[in-house]
Parts: sequence; C-alpha cells; structure tokens
Amino acid sequence: MDFKAQFKERLFNTTVADFSEKALELFRFQAENNPVYREFIQHLGTSPNQVTTIEEIPFMPVEFFKGHQIRSGEFQEEVIFTSSGTTGTATSRHFVSDASFYLANTVRIFEHFYGKLDQYVFLCLLPSYLEREGSSLILMAEHFIKESNDPNSGFYLYNHDELADKLGELATSPKKVVLLGVSFALLDFAEAHPQALENTIVMETGGMKGRRKELVRDELHEILKKALQIPAIHSEYGMTELLSQAYSKGNGLFQTPPWMKIMLRDVYDPLRVDNSQRAGAINIIDLANVDSCAFIATQDLGRYVNESEFEVLGRIDHSDIRGCNLLI
Repeated sequence: MDFKAQFKERLFNTTVADFSEKALELFRFQAENNPVYREFIQHLGTSPNQVTTIEEIPFMPVEFFKGHQIRSGEFQEEVIFTSSGTTGTATSRHFVSDASFYLANTVRIFEHFYGKLDQYVFLCLLPSYLEREGSSLILMAEHFIKESNDPNSGFYLYNHDELADKLGELATSPKKVVLLGVSFALLDFAEAHPQALENTIVMETGGMKGRRKELVRDELHEILKKALQIPAIHSEYGMTELLSQAYSKGNGLFQTPPWMKIMLRDVYDPLRVDNSQRAGAINIIDLANVDSCAFIATQDLGRYVNESEFEVLGRIDHSDIRGCNLLI
C-alpha cells in the first residue's frame, strides 16, 4: 500500500496529540511529490528537512488552484471540483482521485458534530450550485439526502412554496430537519414565507456575491432568525480547494474536525504564522487533502474565540495583491 492510501486509512483516527506529527509527515510527502507546491517552497528558500513544527510549514495561496493543477503524486482524477466565478474570472479546480473518500470524510465530519445522517431529513436549497457542474457541496448534499434514507429529503431550486409546505408537514416529524441553503436563497425564502420553524436546523453555506446586497454574517443571521422564529442559525464553512468542512451551531462560532486546523497569519506579513495572535488571515491545514495540498493560505479573515472555536470575519481587501503576489 502506498503512502497516500496508508495515510487516508489513518486519517479518521487523528487526535489532538498526533495532529502535528501527521501534518509534518504529509508536508514532507507533498513537498517532494507535489510539483507546484515543491516549486513554491523552493522559491521561498525553505528546506523541508528543517521544518520541525506546523508553524514553520509554508502555506500555499489558495489562488494557485486557479492557474495550476495541484496534484500530489500521479493519479487519474475521478472528479474535478470547481468553484463558482463571475464571467471572465478564473475558477479553482480541485482534482480528486476518489469521490468516495471525499464523501466518507463529509459524513464523518457531519456525524462528529450532529449524529447519524439517518436521524435527519435534508431539505437542500442550493440553486446557484445546482445550476452549474463541479460543485463539491452538491455532491455532499446528494449523498446526505441518499444516506438519510427518507423520502422527504430532497433538493429545492426556486420552488419556495413547495418547500414551505414540506417544512410545515415535517413540523411534527420524529426526525430533525436540516434546511441547508445558500445565503441569498435562504433570505429569499424567509422573506416570502416567514413562519415559525419547529424541529428544524437552518444551516447557511455562505454565498451572496452577485445575487443580493452583501451582508455580514451577524446581520444575515438576525434576519433569518426573526423571519423563521428560531434561536440560532447554523453554518458550514468549506471551499472548493478543501475536502473538509467546519461547522457552527450558532453565533458564527466554528469548530473543525480533528484532522482540520485553523491557523492565523499576519495580514501584512503572509509568511508569518503566530498562534498567539487573536485575529489574522486564515490558513488551513486539511489533512484530507492528501491528493492536492493540505496547507492552504485563504483570503478569509478570522479570529480565535477560544482553543476550539473560531470566527470568520470576512474577506481580505485586495487579497490577490497582498496575499498571492507577495507570496509568489
């Protein structure tokens, strides 16, 4: 069995105690076997053998997924996840060798925070994702719908009346209901069908750009909570370039699974990672990214809340210039 297969087998047993060891192990493999990441490290003048802590690992700008094939080792991809983008802009491409591994990972993460999938009904309001190909979120939602093994689970495009009726029917369901939606669609639905949702977890996945006025997360959640008469809005934090997700059960406070870690870098010094700082640009270690790159410098700003929770504060202004070009 090769390194990647062995690493994937051990992934779900990751603990706080052995996270750093596994991260350094994967770093050394990818520093040697990922041509784009290897060249990036060489340009920084970093010697992989001298990296002894996860704080010293170079984080590759997420923008590299737009112009390069990010691969660790040789493989034939089974699926290519693509990001959404406005006309004329480049989109990210994430080459995945095994879709079943991605799906197994998403199930493990959801069940880590929420319990078994078959305890839920999944109603998915994801129009912008359904209308294009290559969405990792749609693949995950399809799998959750299937694994819930409930005839009430399904997708909704713009048929908000039908969705409102279904939510009413499920108010007394023995199963909990998850209404998983992109932000602008949840707002459209809540404005058209304000109601008291019982037995329902409303979970937003982000996504307002180009559809409605941009809102900060707190403002979005307050509108949804008032219209749907629920105490909290849950959130999912993921991206095309990752295979893992973080979840928030309310107040925008996110937690990661054991094999995913958030680290903060200095906005004005993108090579400096300092866990003592309370806010900064978000770097992510996603150990599930065995086939691509597990060490990603994102364009998001974040803040540590405590040892296990973080907030996403927004996007970095002029992030392409400040982050990607400085690192290049």
